[in-house]
Amino acid sequence: MRLSVGRTGQRWDNALAESFFAILKGELLDLRSWPTRAAARSTIFEFIEGWYNLHRLHSSLGYRSPAVYEAAAAA
Repeated sequence: MRLSVGRTGQRWDNALAESFFAILKGELLDLRSWPTRAAARSTIFEFIEGWYNLHRLHSSLGYRSPAVYEAAAAA
């Protein structure tokens, strides 16, 4: 098994993570304030599992949601 990381300074290493966090911040976190850390954590979980993974279209997946992409790959 080999680790999938590049050299220091390669900007595409974290591109997917940075894209995800930009979406999370822009579409959820910047919209309101959070009274507790638990409230933020719960809302972030609901965002990821209830919308991001099930319904949001991803250009890297041929403009399909991750759920649809995984179902097609399994079939």
